[in-house]
Amino acid sequence: MNNNTSLIWNIVLSIAVAVLFFLHFSGNKSEAVSGDGGVVAGRRTVYVQVDSLLTNYDYFKDAKKALENKHFQLENELNTKGRSLQNEVAFFQQKAQTMTPDQARSTEAQLMKKQQDLVAYRDQAMAGLQQEEAGKNEELYKQIRAYIEKYNKDNKYEFVLGYSLGGGILFADKSLDVTQKIIEGLNKTYKETDAGKAAADTTAKK
Repeated sequence: MNNNTSLIWNIVLSIAVAVLFFLHFSGNKSEAVSGDGGVVAGRRTVYVQVDSLLTNYDYFKDAKKALENKHFQLENELNTKGRSLQNEVAFFQQKAQTMTPDQARSTEAQLMKKQQDLVAYRDQAMAGLQQEEAGKNEELYKQIRAYIEKYNKDNKYEFVLGYSLGGGILFADKSLDVTQKIIEGLNKTYKETDAGKAAADTTAKK
């Protein structure tokens, strides 16, 4: 199962690419803009720090935790089923000498079938988790993109870029950083959704 422990981190890898928000708005490009990001005339580009966004966006944290919990539960379930099958095999090996050939062949076939069923169950469960992860990736991107577009209606930025260490942007002026404003807006919007309210209730009950 160790090969599957990186399942949740695929979100980070995918969003690092998807979060390159390329929003182009038509209009007079020489027009001065006075937005929240401190943009001055001729500078209609701002950026969002991807790592900080992922770390502080409540939806991402909730989705990450939910996937990790499901993966942990599946791993425990598979370990339990695996140990049970191992015990059956060990018992069969101890009693094989006292069985007739037909009984031994029948029992061995049953154990093989159980092993095949367990492998099939594992593969199906992991495929389900991967499908759920893909859905959360898509929802994450949609939420961020939708909020960026909403945010940009007032600010009229020409580009909102995703900045991450080691990414394609080598330098970014901090005066153009709108990460905190985007995070605050995203979290406020998320808290108003049913999923956000449910997550808040669960946290409050703990």
